[in-house]
Amino acid sequence: MSSSRFGTFIQKSGFAAKLVGASAAAGVLTAGIAVPAVGGLGLTAKSAVDDFQNLPDDFKAPPLSQASTIYDANGGVIATVWDRDRTVVPSDQISPLMKSALVDIEDNRFYQHGAIDVKGVLRAVGNNAGGGGTQGASTLTQQYVKNVFVEEAGDDQQAVLAAQAQTVGRKLKEMKYAIKVEETLSKDQILTNYLNITFFGEQAYGIEAASERYFSVHAKDLTLPQAALLAGLVQSPSGYDPVANPKAAKERRDTVLKKMAQYGTISQDQADQAINTPVQLNVSRPQQGCITAQQGEGFFCDYVKNQVLNDPAFGTSSEARAALWKRGGLQIHTTLDPKAQAALQSSVTSHVYATDKAATATTVVQPGTGKIVAMGQSRPYGVNANQTQINYNVEKSMGGGIGFPTGSTFKPIVAAAALENGITPSQSYASPYSEPWPVMTDCNGGRYTQPSTGTVHNDSTSLVGPFTMGPAMAASVNTYFASLEGDVGLCNVAQMTNKLGITQQAGGDKLAVTPAMALGSNALTPLEMANVYATFAAHGTYCTPTAITDATGPDGKPISVPQSQCSQVMSTQTADQITTMLKGVVQDGTGSPAGLSDRDSAGKTGTTNDSKQVWFVGYTPELSGATVVTDTDNPRPLDGQSIGGTVVGQAFGGTLAGPIWRDTMSGALQGTSPTPFTTVPLQ
Repeated sequence: MSSSRFGTFIQKSGFAAKLVGASAAAGVLTAGIAVPAVGGLGLTAKSAVDDFQNLPDDFKAPPLSQASTIYDANGGVIATVWDRDRTVVPSDQISPLMKSALVDIEDNRFYQHGAIDVKGVLRAVGNNAGGGGTQGASTLTQQYVKNVFVEEAGDDQQAVLAAQAQTVGRKLKEMKYAIKVEETLSKDQILTNYLNITFFGEQAYGIEAASERYFSVHAKDLTLPQAALLAGLVQSPSGYDPVANPKAAKERRDTVLKKMAQYGTISQDQADQAINTPVQLNVSRPQQGCITAQQGEGFFCDYVKNQVLNDPAFGTSSEARAALWKRGGLQIHTTLDPKAQAALQSSVTSHVYATDKAATATTVVQPGTGKIVAMGQSRPYGVNANQTQINYNVEKSMGGGIGFPTGSTFKPIVAAAALENGITPSQSYASPYSEPWPVMTDCNGGRYTQPSTGTVHNDSTSLVGPFTMGPAMAASVNTYFASLEGDVGLCNVAQMTNKLGITQQAGGDKLAVTPAMALGSNALTPLEMANVYATFAAHGTYCTPTAITDATGPDGKPISVPQSQCSQVMSTQTADQITTMLKGVVQDGTGSPAGLSDRDSAGKTGTTNDSKQVWFVGYTPELSGATVVTDTDNPRPLDGQSIGGTVVGQAFGGTLAGPIWRDTMSGALQGTSPTPFTTVPLQ
């Protein structure tokens, strides 16, 4: 019956009077409604009806929070993540035995009555008033409505308690909305919704998760004893938990089976056989989150999560994006190449052990697209000893740390700024071992002069000029690039850095536009540096990094995902001149230990003050990658440390980070035909 007709029925039939009278006599729960002494409330039949009639009719069940799945570029599962472990399944994917068991134990007249079982309510009222004990009369539809309120409350315990409170107002609201549900959904739809929303204990929400949790089967494959046990859990998931309370769980299961026989759903012989069957669990413990990734993809998985939470493409506000992630049901396909990831993981874990004080992190991107194809580090993703959830590959806002000074891997950015501003590769400087920093001015007119910034010197006293740009890059001559930075100007270097996607340091601090910038004093990340060098590989086209190719929501409809934004940030000639120089670095310079033997490669080494960090950033026409090795906890010199089973004498980017990059790239490109670089004369 409709809600208006039910209200009239309450008033005319004397139902409300019986309800109130029973309440006054017992002062306890009647018809599932907690009604204290009526005199104290001033409750009358008319007021109950008025309250009922004044309730709004707009009942909308929220989208159920369920699991999301993150896939690699080949469709393999990286991880399943959820706020609540739930997989919504349609009616035909639920065993009929499960539906019957639930109906028989919770509401055996479900298919005969409407939203409210008046016969059951009157029976409960009479029994409670007559001292026969407390009985409830909530139908499965009413229970479903209550579960919707609990679902909407989420993890807010106060809201959950309010959704379950035994008050007149809440019970009337539950009744009216139950009527609305029965007017819009079939009985089977209501039952299916109920089974998908309800909590079964052990972190399992919905029948599919519960079937997999307790028996490691799908809901459609539940046997009679299994279905009876799960149906019994609904009343008290913790009290009848078969893992924690096996005896109570069996007794409850057997009660369900007896009810099924009593109502003729199964025969007595079937019930007896099932009752004589021991409870046989095959528990699958909840395995979810980025921590479950098997090929070290946990950090990439975490980056994907942060992209959803931070990118406006997934919602106009942080609250909307958080709600999307929490609601789940997402199918997220990513850019991660499993072959490249496996090569990266093998390389970082073989060259640097998880137990070492130092750690290494590497990111690989695709030039010209911004796609992140691999990301990982030597310390596993986790919370235990020798693990971390800080992604050293990315900036703090995306789940990373404060980044690391990049050392001389920043020099190609200075060279690109110089070339774009008319300085040629043939530019020569005396480049002595040591010299004062040139006078420089930043974009705000700030003036830097010696001695306030001291002197700059090369790594070796024998490293003296004169040099032109190419040989200075190969030998990583600090005094050359200090002079070059002085001529091109700090502001032009800063602007080139911005064009290459770097507008601040990894920890969120402003980019330090000072002379030491040329030597990599700013703290950046492997992802940022891999993307900078990818721009050189792509002939001057910079693309913003992206990890997600497409996504669908719980309804199967596509979700708009952020697209990489690509733009020409330097001339093709400038980029190809940088490539020519960096090819020389791996052929004859400091990066020779990192060079690939079967194809063209280019790159640059970096070693920071006191060898606290060493870098190698390099690329082929197909892939660009950046590797850093650093002592992450209160960084101290890498010299003398045991790294990967070998005590490092003196740490350099070429000899320590270079081989990690080399092995990563070799494995990632295995089976790929080599493509030559476009090189140009350095005149």
